[in-house]
Amino acid sequence: MDRNLALEFVRITEAAALASSRFMGRGNEKAADQAAVDAMRRAFDSVNIDGTVVIGEGERDEAPMLYIGESVGKKGVDAIAVDIALDPLEGTTICAVGGEGAISVIAAAERGNFLHAPDTYMEKIACGPAARGKINIEKTATENIRAVAASLNKPVEHVTVVILDRPRHESLIAEVRELGSRIRLIGDGDVSAGVATCWDDSGIDLLLGIGGAPEGVITAAAMKCMGGDFQGRLKFRNDEEKDRATKMGIKDLNRTYRLDDLVKGHVLFCATGITDGPLLKGVRTLPNTHLSTHSVVMRSQTGTIRHIEAMHDLSRKAF
Repeated sequence: MDRNLALEFVRITEAAALASSRFMGRGNEKAADQAAVDAMRRAFDSVNIDGTVVIGEGERDEAPMLYIGESVGKKGVDAIAVDIALDPLEGTTICAVGGEGAISVIAAAERGNFLHAPDTYMEKIACGPAARGKINIEKTATENIRAVAASLNKPVEHVTVVILDRPRHESLIAEVRELGSRIRLIGDGDVSAGVATCWDDSGIDLLLGIGGAPEGVITAAAMKCMGGDFQGRLKFRNDEEKDRATKMGIKDLNRTYRLDDLVKGHVLFCATGITDGPLLKGVRTLPNTHLSTHSVVMRSQTGTIRHIEAMHDLSRKAF
């Protein structure tokens, strides 16, 4: 992946974050999401790529969301052909209520290197570099927590597991509590939580549970850059979702996907915080017309991780 694209893409996530941050805590999920989508779509028009959205917010008939199959970028002379995985506002509810961990995120790879994940659920497990190769989604939560504890050289009581707060996770939560490990329940935003397992000071050691499959691919892209580990299994809600997956090229509906199955080759990942979270600081409003953003950008080819703190003057540009 061209390293210059990293800074181009972080400008796009900044634009989406700034636009959606206007709706933080205002209780309007739809308006926040739409603002992020519109800003991201406009920002893509300034980047000389021939991009295709392969992980987006829905199918073509759900536009004006950035939909699966949408073409983005200027497509000018020497435009680079890339596949795009994105979420203009990951954590829509979080932003609407002013909660923790909403981000705008983009991952990019050479054409054909992302799993074209259907819009269904995915059972997931993710951990940081220290426990890479030690987790196994086919084992119990107890077995995986003990493996992570051993890798981190800490007792299971000190392992912190992040889980989406959903009724479907009642038995999972009960198992982790029975073992004695710590749990951080989140209402939304498992991309940010999954990536945070690679952050030493995040306080999160392991991600477990079922969330969106598209978000699983985006998380896997970040883990590949950071040296973490990720596994997933698709969890279909009905036959219609199975049929859609088959049409998208999924042959084994019960397959366990490992990191290199989800993301092949080199990838770049960038995200900008919208609200404060374990991964990034949120958008800050400053005196006069200034706003600040905190972003992270990384490439799997070099393993370089850059934090970018930027100041934006809304009197000179609008989002």
